[in-house]
Amino acid sequence: MEKFIGSQTIQFECPPHILGASSIVGPKEGEGLLKDYFDLILEDALWGEETWEKAESKILKETIHLAIKNAGIAIDDVRYVFSGDLLNQLIASSFAIRSLNKPFFGLFGACSTMGESLILAAMTVEGGFAKYCVASTSSHYCSAEKQFRYPLEFGNQRPPTATWTVTGSGAVVVGNHGQGPVITHVTPGRIIDLGVKDPMNMGAAMAPAAADTIVTHLKDTNRKPSDYDMIATGDLGSVGKELALELVKKQGYDIEQVYTDCGVEIYESDKQDTHAGGSGCGCSAVTLTGYLLKSMKAKRYNRILFIPTGALLSTTSANEGESIPGIAHGVVLENIE
Repeated sequence: MEKFIGSQTIQFECPPHILGASSIVGPKEGEGLLKDYFDLILEDALWGEETWEKAESKILKETIHLAIKNAGIAIDDVRYVFSGDLLNQLIASSFAIRSLNKPFFGLFGACSTMGESLILAAMTVEGGFAKYCVASTSSHYCSAEKQFRYPLEFGNQRPPTATWTVTGSGAVVVGNHGQGPVITHVTPGRIIDLGVKDPMNMGAAMAPAAADTIVTHLKDTNRKPSDYDMIATGDLGSVGKELALELVKKQGYDIEQVYTDCGVEIYESDKQDTHAGGSGCGCSAVTLTGYLLKSMKAKRYNRILFIPTGALLSTTSANEGESIPGIAHGVVLENIE
């Protein structure tokens, strides 16, 4: 069996298993639509730490430990850890993982990092280079605002197109055997840039990349949208979700009946004043490890196309007037008896 099909997709001959998963979120996320699915909801976004960055690192560290525990294995069994975040030089991840004493691959896919880490962990396991790997990511509203936008003390107004960075972390253990959903296909994404420059409208910047990966995956696998119980993009929010639907439809696919977006699912936007919805690496990560995987365990969904999306900008590129490239990585999760 060929492991590569079409232009971008990989199909696994021996699909890796998701053996354990975990999610830890902040107080705001714990008041949202998915509050019943998270493993731990914090009462304080600082979690006893002195800085937002230290808090994010602690959230990620504890999420990884919990995922390993939920998988029923020991830390010593884990071969490699794949993780990334939104902070400069990936300090949330590197400081979280330093105490694990495990080989570490630091990744930057912006808000698509959960997809990127899952793909690389799955390829490593299926390729026979490890029995168990951890795929994870994190974000924090306060650390992200401080780095990418304005200090919280500034109190700037946010336009309706803006999204709210999720405070939270998701982690999964990927293994070569066991119970739980398997990863059957992955479609690594291309960088797509249609010239959007507004950092307060991430949904518009990322929607073209989401649409490109969805259409490419369906073409590569010769599947229809109805072959999936759900197609879930990462954090386009309400604005990007509508744009993605339109862009996919223009290429001949109607996904509306099975399509949702993690950024739309996680908050009650009007009630919680999150404008267009959720974003950040943690958005798709906690939605996956909380809502999606627990729904698969309950057999409510049996095949999901999970597509985290990322906006590849920095404060430097934004200040220099550069456009915002987007990327989206596709991962197929299936219950196989």
